[in-house]
Amino acid sequence: MADDFKIAVICSSNQNRSMEAHSFLSKKGFNVKSFGTGNMVKLPGPAPDKPNVYDFSITYDAMYRDLMQKDYELYTQNGILHMLDRNRRIKAHPERFQDSTERFDLLITCEERVYDQVLEDFENKEKNDEQAVHIINIDIQDNHEEATIGAFMICELVTMLYASDDLDNEVDEILQEFEHKVKRSVLHTAQFY
Repeated sequence: MADDFKIAVICSSNQNRSMEAHSFLSKKGFNVKSFGTGNMVKLPGPAPDKPNVYDFSITYDAMYRDLMQKDYELYTQNGILHMLDRNRRIKAHPERFQDSTERFDLLITCEERVYDQVLEDFENKEKNDEQAVHIINIDIQDNHEEATIGAFMICELVTMLYASDDLDNEVDEILQEFEHKVKRSVLHTAQFY
């Protein structure tokens, strides 16, 4: 369907929100990748002040096995093992946006802090100003239910943007229509590679 329209969905750890949207969009035929912007991958632990912290190079499968060994019941009950199982069926390991050299037509971030980190990354990279990219933020809480709702919203937005004949000139109107429809505000900026 949309092979020529390259999309990336970005959250902090490339675990929940970005991966749920990645899964949903790829099932709809979109050319999509997902990333995180954090320095480390953080997953809930046995207490709020005791998260499980991993490097971005670790595989989803290794995280799954580690948490299964640490406390199978806890991580089954809170949905983390289910989430990691989904993730390992999509790709091998989380990826950090700042380490990617790929170019996209559309970047969708799932929280304002991540949006700011993506913009900062663009400021720090050398540009040739030859390809525009639209960066859009939709705030999505980092829990399983919101990630699912967020994936539907992101898919709806991507479908609206993809259908545009002149995205650069119509993006603001499309975003206004989308905001009105989903009752959430979005942030938008255009950058260049």
